[in-house]
Amino acid sequence: MSADRPPPVVPSAFTARGHRLAYTEFGEGRRWVLLMPGLLIPALMQEHLATALAASGAHVITLDPLGHGRSDRPDSMAEYSIESFASDAIALLDHLDVDEAVIGGTSLGANVTLEIAHAAPRRVRGMIIEMPVLENALVASVIAFGPLLVAMHFGERLMRPIAAGLRLIPRRVVPFWGNVALDAVRQDPGPSAALLQGLFFSHIAPYSAQRRELTMPALVIGHHIDPVHPFSDAGVLTDELPHARLVEASNILELRLRPERLTAEIAGFVAECWSPRAVAKLRRQRPHTA
Repeated sequence: MSADRPPPVVPSAFTARGHRLAYTEFGEGRRWVLLMPGLLIPALMQEHLATALAASGAHVITLDPLGHGRSDRPDSMAEYSIESFASDAIALLDHLDVDEAVIGGTSLGANVTLEIAHAAPRRVRGMIIEMPVLENALVASVIAFGPLLVAMHFGERLMRPIAAGLRLIPRRVVPFWGNVALDAVRQDPGPSAALLQGLFFSHIAPYSAQRRELTMPALVIGHHIDPVHPFSDAGVLTDELPHARLVEASNILELRLRPERLTAEIAGFVAECWSPRAVAKLRRQRPHTA
């Protein structure tokens, strides 16, 4: 790729479980990276990181999970779970004929990353885990998202015209991060409520014993003063994963508003995962059988 030519950006979609799922490709080549967003937030939130990683030579995919961004939004809670999100992401790798990728995500996307690694470890060259939501976040998550679920479920008729009104705001007049935030509330509240219900009634991530079996390299990013994404969860996860290292962000918005330091850490980690030495090591560790 020419140094003076920006990496290509290609939006697309595919079908999984009978639903249309949207994704965007950044860059070219075979050093694949898959990034997923936080809960109810579009994959647009990963655009700046994806662009930076593509400029460093990675081929990045950002995926809108079911119920997010440009993907379909069914109104049945049965369609939503950590397991189904992971299955859809693996289906995207199959759709693109990608054998292995560095998988990563933020918050919900971080938990889905862990589920993918548990379900299909041979597909995961490394994990980028930003702000995992694990056992120490349980009470705070119920406090934060329980009222939102109640409001969306019982106040759907009131919230629907509000969301419709927000969709009338032209995207061109709103700053990038303003559009990311608005996209979380512009959507019809019914499917969002179904999504939250589905997550409440399914496990949120692989259990501790299962996480300890994940031997691929992992970069865990956490920060303090956020009960929904407690730093203790990032620390515990780093201790559980055999080949993980912990990077402390200054706050929840560092990777969004002052991304240089963390982007460099992530780009370096991706390069390590795809280095010839890492490839040879993983091939020695993995059995030849499926």
